[in-house]
This record gives sequence, structure tokens and C-alpha cells, in this order.
Amino acid sequence: MKRLLGLLALFSLLAGCASGVINPNGYDETGTASYYGAKHHGNKTASGEPFNQNGLTAAHRRLPFGTQVKVTNLDNDKSVVVRINDRGPHTRGRLIDLSRKAAEQLGMISSGTARVRVQAMSN
Repeated sequence: MKRLLGLLALFSLLAGCASGVINPNGYDETGTASYYGAKHHGNKTASGEPFNQNGLTAAHRRLPFGTQVKVTNLDNDKSVVVRINDRGPHTRGRLIDLSRKAAEQLGMISSGTARVRVQAMSN
């Protein structure tokens, strides 16, 4: 009986963790992007890989790790494709946190944030 209760508790925990991840098919949202760079460079991301500020990666709260998304700066129409490898942003009201390299390509380094459209790329 204890083993059964333990398995049920483990299953509930795993189901709760997985429920936060969404299906990326058709994902298309607009919101505010920010970026993170030197302070976090080399730190482990939620996916387990080291953060590289010079890579084209991003943090998203609910898209699966490995999802490729096109991020478009709505002010200047510049776009970049990044891979989700971390969880965040941890600031309320933000949709995505980009690597410094991705932010550079979007032309948002000086402002620190930008209004963006995020679209999941089809596999």
C-alpha cells in the first residue's frame, strides 16, 4: 500500500510539472522581450546547458526546450530565430528573455526591452 501511495504521489508530481509545458504547434504571441547577458554567461540554464550570451537562445515560461521560435521586433521589423533552452522571464509582464546576441540582431540593446511577436517554427 505504501508503494502504491508513493507511486501515486510521484505520478501527481510529474503530471503537475508537465502541465506547464504547452504544445508549440501554432504558437503565436505578442508581448515584451528583454535580454540577459554577461552576468549570466556560463551559468547553467533550466535545460542543463550553460548559458551562452553569444548564442541564439531564449528563455520562455512554457514552450518546450528545443523549440525554435521566430522573434520579430515590432518597432523595426527585424527578426531572429532562437532556440528555447531556459525558463523565464522572471519579470512580470515579459514574454521572452533573449540572449544578448539575439537582442543585438533585433536592435534592442540600447532600450533593453522591445515589443515582439513570437512564433513557433514548424518542425
